[in-house]
Amino acid sequence: MSKKLQNVKAVQQFLDGTHKFQTKKTVGFSDAQSKKSEHREIGDVWEETDSNGNVHVVEQREGFRIRKTKNSEIFQSIRDELQSFPNCRKDMCTCVGTHQLDQKMRKIHGMCFDCVIEMEHELKKTGKYDEYEQNKIRENALAWLRDAERDVDLLKQAYTQVQQFVSNSQGQVEHWSAKMTAEEFENTIQKQFEEFKTKFLEKLNRNNIQNENN
Repeated sequence: MSKKLQNVKAVQQFLDGTHKFQTKKTVGFSDAQSKKSEHREIGDVWEETDSNGNVHVVEQREGFRIRKTKNSEIFQSIRDELQSFPNCRKDMCTCVGTHQLDQKMRKIHGMCFDCVIEMEHELKKTGKYDEYEQNKIRENALAWLRDAERDVDLLKQAYTQVQQFVSNSQGQVEHWSAKMTAEEFENTIQKQFEEFKTKFLEKLNRNNIQNENN
């Protein structure tokens, strides 16, 4: 087909609305522009997919928009949950969680420091504080014992396993033999710890019974 006939055909396609430039769907810049021009209210949140298939969560703020990938939005919600104070009284708590004492109380009680003080004050007024205090002492003692058990397990690995390390800049590896066999460890350190653990729990239970009787 001659160039002149091709031009005639192209003109005819434009008139018919079937030319490839009229029917081809464009993506990217024009779509993004239409999204930007779409009216949104402050606080609106929606999802957009870019040309690479990545999903973004968009939030309309006053005069601007915030875009985050959907995964980052999920991770942020998880982080927020882990940093929250779920046991604080929502009708009175004004904590922002930035103080070191707030973070410490969050790990123990799930509350900020002020809410813990308020909670303990309420327990004292109702005569339940002594029971609460004894329970906390018992919980702390058992938590300490669990940490001690983990330390014994680490000692067992360090004493009964062959150690290897790089001894110089040339990458030479040295092997140190185990300090004792697993059986020797069981008969000494492990046995002594189990005896201590038994006495520790017996004393803790006796104190708990005495406090209940009082």
